[in-house]
Amino acid sequence: MRNVTIWVGFDPREAAAFAVCRESLRRRLTLPYPIRGLVLHSLRAQGLYWRPTEQRLGRLFDVISQAPMATEFAISRFLVPYLTAGSGYAVFMDCDFFARGNLVRLFSEIVSTGEKKAVWCVQHEHRPNTDTKMDGQLQTVYSRKNWSSLMVFDLDHPANKRLTLELVNSARGLDLHQFCWLGDDEVGRLHPKWNFLIGHTEIADEPKLVHYTDGGPWFTGFENVPYADEWRSELARWASCP
Repeated sequence: MRNVTIWVGFDPREAAAFAVCRESLRRRLTLPYPIRGLVLHSLRAQGLYWRPTEQRLGRLFDVISQAPMATEFAISRFLVPYLTAGSGYAVFMDCDFFARGNLVRLFSEIVSTGEKKAVWCVQHEHRPNTDTKMDGQLQTVYSRKNWSSLMVFDLDHPANKRLTLELVNSARGLDLHQFCWLGDDEVGRLHPKWNFLIGHTEIADEPKLVHYTDGGPWFTGFENVPYADEWRSELARWASCP
């Protein structure tokens, strides 16, 4: 198996979600893949992220895109190939995921296809029917929505060399989320069990990565969403570890 690094987006408003996501991944892995947090203020301090942002009406706003950012890692996620040294795979996922399966199997499935793609993701047809999500954040609708919430980058694929620091720091967020640096034939398709959108995805299999895209048990009003008891058990396990 090639080298693998996993990155999880961090937002201080969702610190509990980040902790559970990382712990649930780590406990189920059968290989020692490193799991790292993608932290915006650290990226700025390193000079890797210089996009201008503002606070507007209590929300983080991306000036280049002229659009609100639901999380601090809304755009910084596209730095993951640059941040990951060496060859192999780099995974990015939002912090509102909960792992119910072993991520090693995800890579076995990718390898078994025999295909060489720059990025692998679940290719959702996601059309939200509400105007807000999570803690009142604006719900936006666009083509390829939620494709970028879990991405597997092939670091050896030449197409990912186009995803430069300059592009990440200058392109509209919407263009990046729609994989503007790739052709359609450079995007691989993952089974929906690897990015199961609560309330939106229907599959016969048991989901391996649950995604609380509208809001998870750590938000008021979402305490009883599917798999909430499993999420709370994982949080309690993490909190009680010495």
